[in-house]
Amino acid sequence: MPPNALPALPNLPAGLPTMAEAGARVAEAAALMAHLRGPDGCPWDREQTFDSIKHNTLEETYEVFDAIERRAWPELKDELGDMLLQVLFYAQMAAEAGHFTMADVAAGLSAKLVRRHPHIFADATADDPAAVQKTWDAVKAEEKKAAGTTAKGLLGDVSRAMPAMTEARKLGAKAAKVGFDWPDVSGLVEKLREETAELQVEIEAVLEPTSQKRDAGHPELSAVEDELGDLLFTAVNLARHLKLDPETALRRANAKFRGRFDAMEAAAGGHEVLAAKTPEELDALWRAAKVEKA
Repeated sequence: MPPNALPALPNLPAGLPTMAEAGARVAEAAALMAHLRGPDGCPWDREQTFDSIKHNTLEETYEVFDAIERRAWPELKDELGDMLLQVLFYAQMAAEAGHFTMADVAAGLSAKLVRRHPHIFADATADDPAAVQKTWDAVKAEEKKAAGTTAKGLLGDVSRAMPAMTEARKLGAKAAKVGFDWPDVSGLVEKLREETAELQVEIEAVLEPTSQKRDAGHPELSAVEDELGDLLFTAVNLARHLKLDPETALRRANAKFRGRFDAMEAAAGGHEVLAAKTPEELDALWRAAKVEKA
């Protein structure tokens, strides 16, 4: 069966909402995109390329992420529309170049969903999320093998193009599949202390009065960078063991810092006033902001 061929689906449960309207609306949006890219369309839309809009895709992804975190449902609806726009844009440009169409994209997704859920659409069984994930990974591996894109080594299919924090989490999870992992959280906490101590040693070496490493561009600072990277990698894998998303944790920390700094600025009467404060005064404002924004 071709990779994107959709096998016959079983009868879906009665009472499921019809998707006819959703399909019609997506088709309408795809038609609008085709018009905008056409001879009588928009000059800006016509001149865009895969490379010129790819940065928008990452931006829209983070805006979806932000709306979910804030539980801003009306905004999420709009942001999902913006994300769909990216898909439609790429698909239209691909269709113009003769690569594939939006229909091919949707058909490929449907076929993949069926293939990777054999416990729903075939005779396989999966009684819990872990079993489902195992089935998904097995089917995915078979797909790569059939397509001749099987990566070399266990870590080969972890893309280096993704954000470093996501890559670190996936690398740790992959290695854990063969037992190369910390046995429990306590081991990771101890590793965090170890990495912090090693980073401290390198920082102290840089800060020595006679050190030749104090120039931020000096290549010998790579030792500090290496230890900082090890510390961050360990922290990401601690989050994985705790079943927490490190990206979400860091974004929460960012939001907390933003709120406390805004409170400091308001208490001081503006950022110009903050700039004239002594370190001791800034620390006092920060401690007051922590209490206010606890």
